[in-house]
Amino acid sequence: MLSHPGRRAALRAALRAAGLGVAGAAAAGITTGCGPGRPAAGPSSPPPGQARPAKPARAAAPAAPRRFAGQPVEIGHGPREGGRVALTFHGNGEPALARAALAEAEKGGARVTVLAIGSWLDAHPDMARRILDGGHELGNHTQRHLAINDMAEAEAYAEITGCAQRLKRLTGSIGTWFRPSQTQYATPLVQKLAQRAGYPHVLSYDVDSLDFTSPGAAAVIRNVTGTIRPGSVVSLHFGYADTVDAMPPLLEELARRKLRAVTTTELLTP
Repeated sequence: MLSHPGRRAALRAALRAAGLGVAGAAAAGITTGCGPGRPAAGPSSPPPGQARPAKPARAAAPAAPRRFAGQPVEIGHGPREGGRVALTFHGNGEPALARAALAEAEKGGARVTVLAIGSWLDAHPDMARRILDGGHELGNHTQRHLAINDMAEAEAYAEITGCAQRLKRLTGSIGTWFRPSQTQYATPLVQKLAQRAGYPHVLSYDVDSLDFTSPGAAAVIRNVTGTIRPGSVVSLHFGYADTVDAMPPLLEELARRKLRAVTTTELLTP
């Protein structure tokens, strides 16, 4: 996906803006136009500053929602001290692009949180296991991805529980998190309904990549690196080639800043 000269140039510019320069571009594989055909890393040690690939971890039991003492009902970020951030993905779109984004995260040593849409899981049930088997965590992003804050109580609750039921059927758990659809913040009613459905917290975010606008990989990188800091929760999306293209240099830049991408549960766990 990075083989097109225009994309390579744009990504180089984004890396320069982020402070990576030529060395960062080389480490990210941009100068050689690496793309889908890029060979997988061998058993040798990664270049300095590059995280080791995360090893896929098959959990003995699916994770369930947790209550985090001292945290509000709606969580937008984690602790600002330390060097951890959470990359969260809206689970929707073409499965091949979702798998590609997960593969790039794993090559860069990242574990991510996927908030899946129930209708997407209906169409692609194997994606639930792919996410969990990669060592990532899986949560609820409503059944149909409609404007949940505008719904009546019964309809909004059905959106939450509909996706929860699918997650339960596919994985044995309703998922670790709930994120409301078509909004950054949930209304007090939606927060209450999520708690009734079994989610102690609603997951928001403080960094928006805007990748769903298809702005180009360079813009995705700028949008994230321009505002990310320790504890940040980043909003990203499956289903967009720009997001896949942005992942390697983005993870390289996080490593340069000594920020490690972990699941949201890990971010909030002391």
